[in-house]
Amino acid sequence: MEGFPISYKFTCLVLLLALSLIVSLYYFLWRKPESCQLRLRKQGIRGPPPSFLMGNIPEIKQAIAQSRNESAPSRSESTPSIEDDGFSGFPSFKLWCKKYGNRYMFKLGALHFLYATDPFMVKAIKLFRSLDLGKPAYLQEDRGVLLGKGIITTNGPAWSHQRKILSPQLFVDKDTLNIIVESGSTVVKSWERIIESKDGFDADIMVDGYIRSFTSCVISKLVFGHDHCRGVKVTERCHALFKEMGAATTIGVPLLRYLPTKANRNAWKLAKEIHSMILDIVKDRRGSSTAKDILQVILEGSVKGGPGESSAHEFIVDNCKDMLLAASEGTAFAATWGFMLLASNPEWQARARSEVKQVCDGHLPDLDMLDKMKVLKMVVLEVLRLYPAVALVSRQTLQDVKLCDMQVPKGVNIWIWGPALHRDPDLWGPDADKFNPGRFIDGVSGACKSSHAYIPFGVGARVCPGKKLGMIQMEVLFAMILSNFNLSISPSYRHSPTLGLLLEPEHGVHLVIQKI
Repeated sequence: MEGFPISYKFTCLVLLLALSLIVSLYYFLWRKPESCQLRLRKQGIRGPPPSFLMGNIPEIKQAIAQSRNESAPSRSESTPSIEDDGFSGFPSFKLWCKKYGNRYMFKLGALHFLYATDPFMVKAIKLFRSLDLGKPAYLQEDRGVLLGKGIITTNGPAWSHQRKILSPQLFVDKDTLNIIVESGSTVVKSWERIIESKDGFDADIMVDGYIRSFTSCVISKLVFGHDHCRGVKVTERCHALFKEMGAATTIGVPLLRYLPTKANRNAWKLAKEIHSMILDIVKDRRGSSTAKDILQVILEGSVKGGPGESSAHEFIVDNCKDMLLAASEGTAFAATWGFMLLASNPEWQARARSEVKQVCDGHLPDLDMLDKMKVLKMVVLEVLRLYPAVALVSRQTLQDVKLCDMQVPKGVNIWIWGPALHRDPDLWGPDADKFNPGRFIDGVSGACKSSHAYIPFGVGARVCPGKKLGMIQMEVLFAMILSNFNLSISPSYRHSPTLGLLLEPEHGVHLVIQKI
């Protein structure tokens, strides 16, 4: 091309690059996913036809909008109807289950998904121990600003290293329980002050913020130790970032995470602030702290065994964020739903309160007391059945794997919608949509035909390592609140579960709180 002008050469180069980009986009957005679809289709798996760029996202959004129009929340229910909450957040799942069964495929943008809520598939995932089944890549790609490369999102040896150092720190001992009780006392005193300001009668309180403050205080003290005051501020910024990250229907939208939208700009700014705040705490304690809080363990883990694909700073910041988010947000929403259910079911509220008063006898709860409170445990199990802390369990096949009777190709994202599995009448009986803690009188195995179908904190090797901590926080908070207050549904409460990143009450939970 020596005789051609420079402009011609440049034009040819641009055209060649454009052609390469088009071919690459065609392969990654259509050809590769189509190959996965074909392999699943040969095994009898069907699903709704996707569009080229957006997959089934338009259909999902349309179903959500239609569902909201058809079920506008009322304000005057003393006992909110929870029977239709099994598919709250994703009404498309209900429509597709009726048409395609409890295993089907769909697409979000270029990402291919296998929906599976039958107990046989869940059992196969629970028993699958190979690292060939891990967390989806989109968690780092589309949710990377929030979750980074911490214990929630990593796979393989990097995840094994993180779990090895972090899991033992979530064991609930006497010191941990003291932190939980101390944080619960703050909520009790706050509500007492509000009631006193109302001339000592009852008070209409939106409880969400108080419960989140409780869980944030607990995990901030566990992670940051004597730096917990600064840790609470970090947790508050993490919550703001959590709210900015939007709904699950943005997953897989091509290039969305790179666009300077208002939400993305806010998220980038918050992530930068959180990064600086955590590293400032780290800088102040390096070489001078003898503390054995979770942050110190993360610091040591960032140099022992090597963080692998992420830098030491990323390892520290991302794991701190993951711990704060998982422990504060998931437990807070579950406990918030729990108070709504207790307020809606005065007979179970009275039974739980009677047990707490009998066992605690005016004292603050300790580990021995918690072990004796069987009704309270049943209440927590039932709350988590109806409104699981982890509503959407996600996995990705990192290699071709065999699950149950299926060969699942590499790269397929598997979604298990917990609320639907937890409300299946074939597994839980005809009252599966009702609040009935008594079903757990003989434990999970006695409540359900398949104990594998109870997955409030995830399933298998990637189950949440802090599930015991979360459940004990709920038990302690329920015990302390019930021994001091009577709960009922406020006339201003609007029952509208929605799926952001977790299953949450769209308009908050308003309760009438009365001092006992």
